[in-house]
Order: sequence, then C-alpha cells, then structure tokens
Amino acid sequence: MIRRIIKIDEEKCNGCSACADACHEGAIEMIDGKAHLTREDYCDGLGDCLPACPTGAITFEEREAPAYDEAAVLAAKAKKTPEKLPCGCPGTKSKAIHRGVKPPHVSSLTVESELSQWPVQIKLVPVNAPYFDGAHLLVAADCTAYAYGNFHREFIRGRVTLIGCPKLDSVDYTDKLTAIIAGNDIKSVTVVRMEVPCCGGIENAVKKALQQSGKLIPWRIVTVTTDGRLVE
Repeated sequence: MIRRIIKIDEEKCNGCSACADACHEGAIEMIDGKAHLTREDYCDGLGDCLPACPTGAITFEEREAPAYDEAAVLAAKAKKTPEKLPCGCPGTKSKAIHRGVKPPHVSSLTVESELSQWPVQIKLVPVNAPYFDGAHLLVAADCTAYAYGNFHREFIRGRVTLIGCPKLDSVDYTDKLTAIIAGNDIKSVTVVRMEVPCCGGIENAVKKALQQSGKLIPWRIVTVTTDGRLVE
C-alpha cells in the first residue's frame, strides 16, 4: 500500500539516538552509530521522532510500505524487558546535548551551560558513546566547577566532560579511562583537579590511562586552589 512513512537521511544522522528514544513503537534502531527504520510495519507515520532529531535527518515520504501493524507493536512492547541502566536510574541514559541559538527571551546576562553530553560521572558514562569520536576530553574533580567561577566557558566548552572524586568514590578510574581513550578517537585530554592531595588520584588515573592506551595524545594538568585560582 502507498502511505506516509518516515525517511532517515544517514548522512545527516549524528548518532544521538534521540529519534529511537522518541519512537514509542520501536520502529527505529541504532545500527553502527546511525538511526535506521528497521520495522516499517511499526511506523505509524505520525512522526514523534521528527522534532526529536537535532540535525533534521528525518522527513516524511509517501511510498509503498507495509501497513502499520498495531497488534505487532503492542505484542513487541509486552515482550520488551526494561533497559538496565546504571543504578537503575533513567537519568543516567547516555545522550548528546545540542546547544542551539539562545532564545530571544533569555537575558544576555544569563550564563548558559556548555555541557555537551550526559551522563558526566566517570563511573556511569558508557565507554563507546558516539560523542567520544574526535572529542577533546575533560577529566575533572567534581569540586573544581564549584571552586572556579568560569569553569563552563573555560573548560567544559568544546569538550566532553567526565567528573569524579577519587576520595568519595573510593575507586580507581584507570581501567575505565583507559578503555575510553584506547577505544575512541580522543584528540586531547585536559585534567582539572583541586589542590588538595586526594585529588592526585584523578591525575594519576589519567596519566596511567594514557600510558596503558598506547596512544600519544596531547594532555595537560590544571590545578584549582580552594579559593578559586588556577595553577598550571
């Protein structure tokens, strides 16, 4: 039958998976970092996925396609088990954050977030997220953003951000960071730590991860004092 159905432009797709999340019928799947309409009979042609796409990769087209099978969609939903996320919290689900033009109603004095992805905790971030491809990596002790007032503009802007506290987390981040650096095209690494001794744990983890990855990547260490000054 001829009906309205979505069309995905693979060239425009940035792999954010927002459309797959927005499709309540499960017609869209992520394959090799790109969105694909894998079940035409699951697509109802209403386009919940269109406004979710940040790059305009999804449009409608009229073409020959199987009829929408609501019964099959409902059966698939009944069989689907809930996705297991770290800590069981939906808020940890990985996603890229796309910053657009500031809306007219937002004051010019408003300081906007520069964060480009979620989650940010080293323990929660997936090792092979699409946003790591070609990324400049920021690994920061979580107190640094509170101590240094211009942290977003000076450090988060243009970088993928990972945060942690080696003292409170009681964990060695080395293996996780090694996997991220070794398995992705990381362009540079910036470490921002506090001047307190326990923050040496995050600095040492990054140094070991760079060594174990076997890659020659530009990196630097920036220290923030407890009264908010920078020391390099």
